[in-house]
Amino acid sequence: MTTVRDTTAPVRHADRLFIDGAWVEPSSDATIDVIDSGTEELYYRVAAAGPDDVSRAISAARRAFDEGPWPRLTHAERAEVLRAFAAGIQERGDVLGQLWPRETGTIYKNAQYAGRIGSGAMAQYAALADTFPWEEECPPTAGGEFGLLVREPVGVVGAIIPWNAPVALICHKIAPALLAGCTVVLKSAPEAPGEGYVFAEVAEEIGLPPGVLNVVTADREVSELIVRDAGVDKITFTGSTAAGRRIASLCGERIARCTLELGGKSAAVILDDIDLDTAAKTIARAECALNGQVCSSLTRIIVTKDRHDDLMEALASRFSQTRVGDPFDEQTQLGPLVSERQRDRVEGYIAKGVSEGATLAAGGGRPEDLDRGYYVEPTVFGRVDNSSTIGSEEIFGPVLSVIAADDERDAVRIANDTIYGLNASVFTNDVERARAAARELRSGTVGHNAFRTDFGMAFGGFKQSGIGREGGKEGLLPFLETKAVILDAKPEGFA
Repeated sequence: MTTVRDTTAPVRHADRLFIDGAWVEPSSDATIDVIDSGTEELYYRVAAAGPDDVSRAISAARRAFDEGPWPRLTHAERAEVLRAFAAGIQERGDVLGQLWPRETGTIYKNAQYAGRIGSGAMAQYAALADTFPWEEECPPTAGGEFGLLVREPVGVVGAIIPWNAPVALICHKIAPALLAGCTVVLKSAPEAPGEGYVFAEVAEEIGLPPGVLNVVTADREVSELIVRDAGVDKITFTGSTAAGRRIASLCGERIARCTLELGGKSAAVILDDIDLDTAAKTIARAECALNGQVCSSLTRIIVTKDRHDDLMEALASRFSQTRVGDPFDEQTQLGPLVSERQRDRVEGYIAKGVSEGATLAAGGGRPEDLDRGYYVEPTVFGRVDNSSTIGSEEIFGPVLSVIAADDERDAVRIANDTIYGLNASVFTNDVERARAAARELRSGTVGHNAFRTDFGMAFGGFKQSGIGREGGKEGLLPFLETKAVILDAKPEGFA
């Protein structure tokens, strides 16, 4: 059965920008076309923010932080607003469920939970209001009688999100920022701006004070103005490592704070006691998530030489059985990529893998029965050199590389031989071996016998996979500054 695409306008004010608590006309008539990735047809248009619009948004956020009530509320009061925000996102689950597949190709049976995902993330941060140590007694060591460590909001936050999972990523940026007492300029990706509009609609409905959340959509050149502006105290960004390098360098020029969640080339290390077909089934299924457009995907599959061919064949068999098609069809397991440009990029990597001598074991082309949409066959390469293009660069599509290792120690060495360090997994029946290998892997997350990430704990990367963490207490800390207060006497209210 195929779910019907909703043909109504997905957002209420597509021709406007949300700045200072109101839907305002943009400074120009420039627009951005949002294309349905499954049909290649125009889905809707949104206003493209220009330099003047970005400046207005930053000024509104600056004013709201410096003069407005938001940073001066208690954490409990801000948490109540987050809970109202969570309820509003939950109520818009149907709209979000339509947006995500049509903008990015994500299959609908997963996208229909977008509202629940966003609501849950907002509620998790709200719960931290009662448990996070906002103010801690800390005995002074260099004079004074009473010391406090106080955690205060960092200020105005520029939140720049990608197109692949906008609801979750918006939440893990704006929720901790708002709980901390920051104000925000949210910049949506041109490929998937609708979710940002939905969050703005909710902000308006729940009465968020003007300027606390401002939402614009812009291209990279205009977006860079947010990073450069001295009125923005912190940048939180999710996207490519190349873009992250640029943002980090600009933040460094003015010592602005930044959190960067960047690319990955994550390894699945297959130890000698695990059943290969079980591992292949698990990995192939996980790679279907967001159609392989996931920074933490397990795309380097590392196994000992004597089991390489068997695993390559098992992965090829499993991946070849994956049903590719309309993201609104309940039988579909892998939808289209986000855009023609992204499909061209993935196809370019596949061609490079062939030219560099890797063994193409499955896929490699476009599905013959799909003449519309940005589809790519799920693809498996074997005999991949870890230092080759497809072995070392992030592809961001459904392409797996099987790499041979001499033994377990060599497998861990190969897994670590990368500029990235976002995610990894160890496949073994022995939990002690899994734990030992996990300690050796230079990665922000290490799973066991599965693709695993957990924003409730913390998510982020080592090396060029980023700076800082998102999710949970660790995801709140980057939106806070720590202040030492040293007093001559103990104030009232402290035992």
